[in-house]
Amino acid sequence: MAKEQAAIFGGGCFWCIEAVFQRLVGVKHVESGYMGGYVDHPTYQQVCGGDTGHVEVIRITFDPDEISFRGLLEVFFAVHDPTQLNRQGNDTGEQYRSVIFYADEEQQRIAEDVIAEMTAAKEFPEPIVTAVEPASKFYPAEGYHQNYYNENSRQPYCMFVISPKLAKLEKKFAEKLRA
Repeated sequence: MAKEQAAIFGGGCFWCIEAVFQRLVGVKHVESGYMGGYVDHPTYQQVCGGDTGHVEVIRITFDPDEISFRGLLEVFFAVHDPTQLNRQGNDTGEQYRSVIFYADEEQQRIAEDVIAEMTAAKEFPEPIVTAVEPASKFYPAEGYHQNYYNENSRQPYCMFVISPKLAKLEKKFAEKLRA
């Protein structure tokens, strides 16, 4: 068995993408947090204020024998809009930007290759603005952000923003979902 690996993605509100990746075969753990800023131990309020430089991200622990980094990227690009700069839907600001924080040169190469392939295939009507940057210090988000959708699925934001993403996931990637 291969050693577990980590992938770190920012694609809007971390509640949205956490819920998506928790459902994939091969994903062992998903943790919401912050990365890319210049403040140690930022709080949700600081990050939402846009003054820390951090992005809302998820750190995915996965088994590459069950799902590849490329496979994770396929889902990532399908469940958010990588053409929106510093926003996803109504969530606006740099903290919601589309970004892949790579752990090593292989992840960087794969991420850049996937973006180049999607650009060449004109997968999106607008240019992809997803940044590919080296991973820096990951700060876990506060406890109430962890496993958010699973514990708050009846909350209006979850029903109107996250549930449609999960329906899209189920339709497009049924073969990658846990039973």
